[in-house]
Amino acid sequence: MKAVSPSIRLGERSQYCGTPTLDQVGQRVTLFGWVDSRRDHGGVIFVDLRDRTGLVQVVFQPELAPDAHEMADRLRNEYVVGIAGVIRPRADGMANPRLATGEVEVYAEELIIYNAAKPLPFQMADGKPQVDETARLRYRYLDLRQPWMQEAMIARSRMNRVIRNTMAEQGFLEIETPILTKSTPEGARDYLVPSRVHAGEFFALPQSPQIFKQLLMVAGYDRYFQIARCFRDEDLRADRQPEFTQLDVEMSFPSQDQILEIHENLVIQLIAEIAGSKVESPIPRMTYDEAMRRYGSDKPDTRFGLELVDLGDVLAGSSFKVFSEAATVKALNIPEGSGKISRSQIDALTEFVRGFGARGLAYLKVGEASGPVAKNLSEGEIAAIVARMGAKPGDLIFFAADQEKTVYDVLGRLRLKLGEDLGLIPEGRFDLLWVTDFPMFEYDAEEGRYYAMHHPFTSPRDEDLASLEQDPLAARAKAYDLVLNGSEIGGGSLRIYRRDVQEQVFRLLGMSEEEWNQKFGFMLAAFDFGTPPHGGLALGLDRILTLLIGRDSIRDVIAFPKTQSAKDLMAEAPSPVDGKQLRELHIQLRS
Repeated sequence: MKAVSPSIRLGERSQYCGTPTLDQVGQRVTLFGWVDSRRDHGGVIFVDLRDRTGLVQVVFQPELAPDAHEMADRLRNEYVVGIAGVIRPRADGMANPRLATGEVEVYAEELIIYNAAKPLPFQMADGKPQVDETARLRYRYLDLRQPWMQEAMIARSRMNRVIRNTMAEQGFLEIETPILTKSTPEGARDYLVPSRVHAGEFFALPQSPQIFKQLLMVAGYDRYFQIARCFRDEDLRADRQPEFTQLDVEMSFPSQDQILEIHENLVIQLIAEIAGSKVESPIPRMTYDEAMRRYGSDKPDTRFGLELVDLGDVLAGSSFKVFSEAATVKALNIPEGSGKISRSQIDALTEFVRGFGARGLAYLKVGEASGPVAKNLSEGEIAAIVARMGAKPGDLIFFAADQEKTVYDVLGRLRLKLGEDLGLIPEGRFDLLWVTDFPMFEYDAEEGRYYAMHHPFTSPRDEDLASLEQDPLAARAKAYDLVLNGSEIGGGSLRIYRRDVQEQVFRLLGMSEEEWNQKFGFMLAAFDFGTPPHGGLALGLDRILTLLIGRDSIRDVIAFPKTQSAKDLMAEAPSPVDGKQLRELHIQLRS
């Protein structure tokens, strides 16, 4: 397309579309961007010109610039153009308070059209896109052009800048670790990359830089960080992706308090910078046991109450065997719940908890004698329950009686659902919580083996080290998670730094010496050459940003995400490759 004037030159943009103000009236500007809309008002053409900073109204008058006006008649949505003109104030009563540039407009003198655009597969939106997500992901380059998505990408850039500046000020070194590495078990499947040079052998994409950051401590780089790409071949949901980004941090000679303080100050700063909210430091800490006991979750949402209450001792001698013979009995009290929650809603909640192992959902309407629970308990037992729960007439109490894990799972999830359904969760509030002292291991009865609750490099507490072999499930770890509004946004631990202790943990996890040497031999060998005490933490940056800018899914804060079936709809990946490539990789596919 020909330019109206050679004075519009690439590289000579005077400012962005979202920045002209009344202070600049009379100034000549050169702007570049996309046509957001075009309107012809009786011969005068108005164009909203948009870039990533916002939009500005451009006016084409036939008497002021006839050539530019003639060309503007051809403009359509999403054409890419450059304009030169003069900033003028809008006429009285014509200001647009919804725009940062709403008090001014640019009277165009020159126009160049760089590229036309076909009709779009969906319309650009001012706010959250209403189009089906499949279309958004297939045309992701168009989706990313929308202001709603550009806000997220700009916020992500700001987040990374804050992180890098803050970590550098704390004396941390940014060091990259390998993407092509050795397959090591870290709780999920590895993505494997076949080697062309070494037939039959494979690299793996890292699930995290865990081993390498520990080796950096052995190497003497006592404060390391990395904004790291990580890869896990696992089933996906709204807050998971096969490739994700975390802030990875490791320190030598730290105390747990030191690690927690550095990271909570960073997250508090991110909340202030990105969400514009203030969180006081120090943030609360809670042991794993207390979190489970009070909330039924190791990542409790502390923005609202509805805490679990133990009734095991109150109902131990009850003739109602559903309660008296259960390993654990706990309950939730819903203030004024009898009037807020209907019978049909109770039935729906019953079906909801069945999905988490409950056989049903017992309830008691305080002050009423009806219902299965009231009919099976004595007046004294009901009075004791009401007193323990601190309940009042009109309240509604839900019970769970089963094995402890099932009770926690059922009531923990029920609590969150009721908090959301009853509007108990305050808007615009950010509650941080450290959860500490996790168990070292969990036991899978079906497989008859122990698993590391965090990962196999987590150190046991000093007082539990001696009894690690006798009672592994009683051993607590020097591990900690950071929780924001009921979502785990980070986790870490002090690490094992002695070879004998690391081998002891591997043995408890069912590994043979041959197996741990084959998978982790290079790491254990490093422990023989002077390893400092060390520890660290990883923060999930996708999840943090999702929470801070109020998005529903981490897909909305990632430039090019995958679907829940781990496909890239835009690039059509994964995809088949030709036979020549497979032969070079020494791979033959099964039909």
